[in-house]
Amino acid sequence: MYVVVARWLIKEGNVDEALATIRRMIPHALAEPACEAYIVNQSVDDPRRILLYEQYHDQAGFAAHTETAAFKELVLGKIVPLLEERGREIYEVVEP
Repeated sequence: MYVVVARWLIKEGNVDEALATIRRMIPHALAEPACEAYIVNQSVDDPRRILLYEQYHDQAGFAAHTETAAFKELVLGKIVPLLEERGREIYEVVEP
C-alpha cells in the first residue's frame, strides 16, 4: 500500500475557503479505483494546519490521482494558492 501524508499550512484568513474546497475533493478521491483512504485532519491547536492521510494501491494509483480533473481543478487550482506551506511524505504500509 502506497501512503501519502500531506501537510498544509493555510494562509491567514483562508481556512474556511480551503476547507470547503477540500470537502469537495474528498468524494472525488474516494471514487478513484486505486484510492483506499483519503482522510483530512485539521489541527486542534492551529486550525490553519491540515494533515491529509491518503492510501493508494500503489505509486501508479497515486500518480493517476494527481492527473484527475478534480485534483487539478480543486487542489492545484484552488487550494494550493491558499497555502503558506505545502509538504508531502511517502510511506508504505508495514504488513504482518
